[in-house]
Amino acid sequence: MLAKRLVVSARFGLVAALVAGWGGVARADDDPYAEFLRDEAAHTPAAPPTPEAPPASPAPPAEAPRPIVVTAGEIGAGLPVRVRYTLEGIEVRGNLRTADRVVLRYVPFRAGDVLDVDDTEIELTRYRLLGTGFFSAAELSLRRGSKRGNAVLVIDVVERNTLVVRSLSLGIAADEDADGTARPLSPFVGVDVAETNLLGAGVTLGAGIGLATDQLALRLSFSDPALMGTSNAIGASLVYAKAQDYFGTAAVSFESPLLDQREVTDYAVVAYKRIGGTLSFGRDLSVVTQLRLGYDLERVEATVPTVASHLRGGVREPIDFDILGGKSVLSELSAGLTYDSRDSPSLPTRGTLASATLGAGLGPVGSAYRYQRLTAAYERWWRLPWSHVVRLDAFAGAVTGDAPFFKKFYVGDFTDLLPDRVLELAPDRRQPPNFFETSIAEVRYGDYAARLAGEYRVPLYAGHESVYAIDLFGSLGLYAVATRRELKDPPRGYEGYERIPFDLTYNLGLRIDTNVGLATFAFSNFLGLLPARGGDRK
Repeated sequence: MLAKRLVVSARFGLVAALVAGWGGVARADDDPYAEFLRDEAAHTPAAPPTPEAPPASPAPPAEAPRPIVVTAGEIGAGLPVRVRYTLEGIEVRGNLRTADRVVLRYVPFRAGDVLDVDDTEIELTRYRLLGTGFFSAAELSLRRGSKRGNAVLVIDVVERNTLVVRSLSLGIAADEDADGTARPLSPFVGVDVAETNLLGAGVTLGAGIGLATDQLALRLSFSDPALMGTSNAIGASLVYAKAQDYFGTAAVSFESPLLDQREVTDYAVVAYKRIGGTLSFGRDLSVVTQLRLGYDLERVEATVPTVASHLRGGVREPIDFDILGGKSVLSELSAGLTYDSRDSPSLPTRGTLASATLGAGLGPVGSAYRYQRLTAAYERWWRLPWSHVVRLDAFAGAVTGDAPFFKKFYVGDFTDLLPDRVLELAPDRRQPPNFFETSIAEVRYGDYAARLAGEYRVPLYAGHESVYAIDLFGSLGLYAVATRRELKDPPRGYEGYERIPFDLTYNLGLRIDTNVGLATFAFSNFLGLLPARGGDRK
């Protein structure tokens, strides 16, 4: 018997219903869209009955046929096509604080569009809504329109708290003076908070502060993903940093114009200030693809040691600080492309996050630093049949020209066993663990960086109140950070693969998605709270 079937992809919560072409209807009573589809079927004229065929010999039972979709005009031909409806309108429900226009900004469909129920953009739209961080749940469904062939797209959302802690860092470091006496512990802390849906308008307003011994960093940020109701985005930030950084690997000797730094023998210290800001513009190219252009302008003032040297591979060499002494200007123009199809910004279970960014220091507009910086990042999540999640993480980057050190790749950003930078501060003075005893011990900032890692995640808890989910995770990977010098003239004392500055990174712990942000309690967090003594840096 030829059947007319209406199929809606289960991937985005729409479940199939089967309508018999001769007037019978196969019901799907547990489907929220069954009534809508049954109403559609009820308006379908019945066809005359076909003559009964002579009884045939019994045949062995066959597998249930896979659903197909045919339009009413093609029933006689039996040609499979997709089910389409004319979109009569869009209804948003559950948004108590968030304006309708903010939700609709992430929906690519408009009234009058022909909606294909198998269109992958429906599923991606749901992921995009969850990716805003405004909602803990989002569902898309269809409701019958005012006439046959029309439908209303219904978007149900559950709002979540949008005042969140975007990052929180804590750590402790220690040094020794020239006599081997332990100097006081020097803690550091950083916190960055944001209201990501200010007054329900979808605008983000954030502020951050980083503190360490004799160091301070401040940042204010603003972004509007729908400038004047369009698909264009705008962002801006202001930064201030009064910071120090530490150079040299072994037996460091230096003369500094700063009196309080002359007794420090483990490192040559650069003191610097940065003040400036960034302005960015973005545009959606599709539901999952965004283009961004940015401009960064900063005033830099640095105090650099007049003379400094250290042992590199057992040979004494001068230290290159990669920053200009005195006052200078940094001007950078950047362009980036992002692809984001994750089903959640906090604990994704499927999808891809990929990005590529190119930045360049602009000498013609007054920048004292002329350089190019290219980065590419790729993350992919898979949900296994038993609900566990696997993640692949890959990164590659390169800097050419004369970039300042804070625009280069910091080793702590690639290994889980050292703290990341805290609002552009790098107060931790440890070297990486160096499991393979390679020349990674000689590197703090690099011109080239790469990382390849995998993660396995086990869901432990799922809720709907203050704690949304708790997952156990373990990760393992390799990373490399190198200067141009490491590639052209490797340090002495290393043989074979040891000349390649790479190492192992790993982590184990819990990730907790809460109504104030994502918290990670892991082995690497514990290491960050351990003091590092100068004599044990390697």
